[in-house]
Amino acid sequence: MEQVEKNTPLSEDISRLLTLESGDNITFGELAAAVADRGFGILLVLFSLPSALPVPAPGYSTPLGIVLFILGVQMLTGRDTPWMPEWAARKEIRRQTADRMIAGAVKFFAFVEKFVRPRFAFVNGKAAGVFCSVLLLLMSGLMILPIPLTNTLPAMVIFCIGVSLTERDGLAFIAAILFGVAATALYVLAVWVIVHYGAHGLHEAKEIIKGWVF
Repeated sequence: MEQVEKNTPLSEDISRLLTLESGDNITFGELAAAVADRGFGILLVLFSLPSALPVPAPGYSTPLGIVLFILGVQMLTGRDTPWMPEWAARKEIRRQTADRMIAGAVKFFAFVEKFVRPRFAFVNGKAAGVFCSVLLLLMSGLMILPIPLTNTLPAMVIFCIGVSLTERDGLAFIAAILFGVAATALYVLAVWVIVHYGAHGLHEAKEIIKGWVF
């Protein structure tokens, strides 16, 4: 679970993305190349962010889930540096949408960095690395599934994994495990509702959840 060590804050690394020169759209490959020197962790943060936000960007969860799954396979096999296949690197996101999410992320991290720090050394161990990789594969696999209103929790798990890797923070790792349990339970519940009550039952459940949240 070793990552490239740098002294720059995570918010500063993310803010680099606002200076990228591109047209109306920006590719996943361009985003990844701008921050790849921080290793896998920052890519997990970056690509989970659209779905982890309280108001996620629609339409991106499945392609981002696929990219995150690919990164999970690389982590599990012990690859030192992240790699993205050409077809994934060419995937585009609207520049306006990307800039909005990145600007929000920079403000968020500027606040979070006050609390995030290296702690609980077990997070740097080999066993923790394997567990993180397996958890990443599971959560990114759930993100790929086209079940409405169920992508946020898996994305939050991946986000916490990314923070734990970049900042060596074992507390973020523990948060990832807790969110992972909640996300798995949510998907099991969603499948149970569909099997027993069909799509109409899932729609009713979504409306109830919206009522709780909003």
